[in-house]
Amino acid sequence: MDTGITLFGTELRRTRTAAGLSLAGLAALVHYSRSHLSKVETGAKPPSTDLARRCDSILACDGRLAALASPRPAGPAPRSDDEGDDVWVLSLDEDGTSGFRPVSRRQLLAAGGIAGLGLAPRRPGRLVPPQAAAAGAEAVDGFRVIFDRLRGLGQTLGPALLVPTLVAQTHALRSFAETANAPDRRASLSLAARYAEYTGWMAQEAGDETRAVWWTDRAVSFAAAAGESDMAAYALVRRGLIALYRHDAAQTVELARRAQRATEDRRIRGLAAQREAQGLALAGDYDGCARALDLAARLLDAAATDERSSATSTNTASTNTASTNTASTNITSTNTVGSTHVADPVAAATGWCLFDLGYTARAAEVLRQECARIPDHAHRAGARFGARLSLALAASGEIEEACVVAKDVLDRCARVDSATIRVDLRALGRELNRWHANPEVRDIRLRIVEHLSSDLL
Repeated sequence: MDTGITLFGTELRRTRTAAGLSLAGLAALVHYSRSHLSKVETGAKPPSTDLARRCDSILACDGRLAALASPRPAGPAPRSDDEGDDVWVLSLDEDGTSGFRPVSRRQLLAAGGIAGLGLAPRRPGRLVPPQAAAAGAEAVDGFRVIFDRLRGLGQTLGPALLVPTLVAQTHALRSFAETANAPDRRASLSLAARYAEYTGWMAQEAGDETRAVWWTDRAVSFAAAAGESDMAAYALVRRGLIALYRHDAAQTVELARRAQRATEDRRIRGLAAQREAQGLALAGDYDGCARALDLAARLLDAAATDERSSATSTNTASTNTASTNTASTNITSTNTVGSTHVADPVAAATGWCLFDLGYTARAAEVLRQECARIPDHAHRAGARFGARLSLALAASGEIEEACVVAKDVLDRCARVDSATIRVDLRALGRELNRWHANPEVRDIRLRIVEHLSSDLL
């Protein structure tokens, strides 16, 4: 018999008895059967992570029970396969699909290819072509408009359709940077960093964590070339999200704290504190999670005030200036890292954390309110938090509403491919299995299985 399973069962029985709860009483509170809890206590059945967190919250164990059943991270964390040979190759398959992938220059030369997609430094004395100099800010602003449109499409389309376009635009920007004047070079590289960061997110949504890390590293390189250091901190927040979905609480918290130390940017620090809270919730640390969420709220509120002030100053300057020869720095969604479709990111993260901490009814209450504030067209954001809401509802015994929300989530998932949302759909399928006799549950579980199976085709 597994020692960990036995230890959990023994500790559960001890804390339940100390709290004066019978098996039937605890079963009613956690929405599991009495017989199931009995088997868990005797070590006949292993505890699920979900059950452990619910018992932990109800019995006020401060994460002790949850830690005994915490899942191990799914293998080693992904690493960028970059070896310093920054060459991208476009592949065109017979079925019409396409994609970009990095290869080493040695491989490319061995195959007789020509390497030309690396970011080369400007050579001293190199002349700037007149047409490139004339394009200037207008060209960068055009790329900025395209980026905002692509981010919008990211809410309605799968990553496979977006990544080739994102990569092509990134390459075009850094090619433009090679011949642009100094201000426009910085602006184009800064925007290329945003393109690369978003490409990394789409790679993660496609289920390719290695490519996600690779593109995030490219974003840091472009930003550094533009003289910006804050992207390196945000890259740690992005890596923290990968760790979170791998159920690696310790790595999530470590990366988030490193990000907070690495920058003075209040928005990035706020997002890092929010990620720290999610990692602490995964570890069952209620108090630490609450402190991190409070810090995130204060930092993000301060950042929003800064952005409004900056936008007012920029608009005033634009009114007083007829023209400019350098790229503009308007405060738009292009400049804003993190989600732009969630009205209150900290409130949404709070609902997320409450579920991981085992407070399922409170999580459902918060997530229900925040999901209602997500725009109808934001299918990716709606499906992401909707899946969490459905999970919280099912875990709270609100099966009918859970099924209604799940239907909407699956409809949205048919539009957007998302490896991260599938993580919660798998958990939802397991949760609903306990009500398998319910006709609505059977229908939803069948649709979940079909959706997850289509990913394997």
